[in-house]
Amino acid sequence: MTIDAGTPADQSAPFGELPAEPAAGTVGVRIEGRSLGRIAWNRLKRDRVAMAGGGVVIFLVLVAIAGPFILLAFGRRPNDFHQELVDPSLQLPIHRLGGMSWAHPFGVEPVNGRDLFTRVVFGARISLLIAFLATLLSVVIGTVFGVVAGYFGGWVDALISRTMDVFLAFPLLLFAIALAGVVPDHAFGASGDVLRIGLLIFVIGFFNWPYIGRIVRGQTLSLREREFVESARSLGARAPYIIFREILPNLVAPILVYSTLLIPTNILFEAALSFLGVGVRPPTATWGGMLSDAVHYYQVAPYFMIYPGLAIFVTVLAFNLFGDGLRDALDPRAR
Repeated sequence: MTIDAGTPADQSAPFGELPAEPAAGTVGVRIEGRSLGRIAWNRLKRDRVAMAGGGVVIFLVLVAIAGPFILLAFGRRPNDFHQELVDPSLQLPIHRLGGMSWAHPFGVEPVNGRDLFTRVVFGARISLLIAFLATLLSVVIGTVFGVVAGYFGGWVDALISRTMDVFLAFPLLLFAIALAGVVPDHAFGASGDVLRIGLLIFVIGFFNWPYIGRIVRGQTLSLREREFVESARSLGARAPYIIFREILPNLVAPILVYSTLLIPTNILFEAALSFLGVGVRPPTATWGGMLSDAVHYYQVAPYFMIYPGLAIFVTVLAFNLFGDGLRDALDPRAR
């Protein structure tokens, strides 16, 4: 939609008189309407902290996707031993600063001499993959049950809400430890890292859906009483049409914001499980597994703990900063 603003003479017309018509050949200023998405993007661009966090997130995703393949192309593998860089008597890197060099920017591990930089890059792929897929599973399940509970109400709402309470009270960490110990090395047609990654995605994603389910339920309870929903219902629209065409589009913003805040939580949870030894098994590189190995050498090789810990810290901070900025940008009451 465009509006001709006219000429400056229009604004100086006396009170009560119609503004003069623009002179022939004068081109009025065109004022274009802006969509809600464009308004939110303009707000987000003004938030430099959120944009910086988003840039770090994009960089980490690119590292997780392309980094391992680039390193493999140069013949660098995360499980290659470099015993020549380790003192056989002390079991520590021969050179100072953990053996840092152009070939090994982060140094090498004690005892076996594996390259830390390569393992941090490969660990990003595992940690981010588990966090993203677990978040996707939580969002899908939580959105479905939250919308159904909020829209239909009654005994459906009561049943789903009590189910959410049970899941929220469930000791997730203890269950994950017990499940990891019970599941054999070959199960469900999978084995090795594929089985462990799938198990972590299921545990983290399936048992975290009530958090987003409660948010979606509360938003749906508010939306189902709005005028546009009542208008659709008065025109004979059925429940599936109202849910998919009227309610779900208005839930995109809160779901998107909560997802960006849930991803770092899942990253920390995966790191905690790997730290406790119930995540992806060695020698596969994960940030939590590297921290678990570094515990045994933190007094003589503190650098071994710094790099995976810093990777987790930067990733979680970047997602939180971007999520906060996205929430402010999508808030219709913000200026």
